Amino acid sequence: MDKRAHGKHISIKNRKAEFEYFLISTFTAGLVLVGTEIKAIREGKVNLVDSYCSFINQELWVHNLHIGEYSHGSYSNHLPRRDRKLLLQRKELRKLFSKLNDRGTTIIPVSLFINEKGYAKLDIALARGKKMYDKRESIKEKDQRREKARMGED
Repeated sequence: MDKRAHGKHISIKNRKAEFEYFLISTFTAGLVLVGTEIKAIREGKVNLVDSYCSFINQELWVHNLHIGEYSHGSYSNHLPRRDRKLLLQRKELRKLFSKLNDRGTTIIPVSLFINEKGYAKLDIALARGKKMYDKRESIKEKDQRREKARMGED
């Protein structure tokens, strides 16, 4: 049996993202990690809530992505909120960079998962912030779906 196929599937979602933003398009990016970071991800010690992405020297970086310290790490443990480089194809980077110039758009992490090869991947989305009335509309739609599901169960 493969070492990585231990049956535990890691998928961490940023639930706040869909409430706070309109998601325009999504991309899957690789992450540049140090040794103890991937081990902490496999333990599920990740928080995506306040993270965002930006371009530095034509490279895409994720900021404020919290990966907790690895429990068995020693002095070589990583910093939990360090900036991490994202790996995308050059064509995708150019597309994101051109769309980022539009007013009100940003790039946010939506989910983090480990693929079948054992690599950590980050789903990022080009997003536009919602106004307060849009958020109220989202709450109303969610309540209606919940009520509809409740009526269907009876």
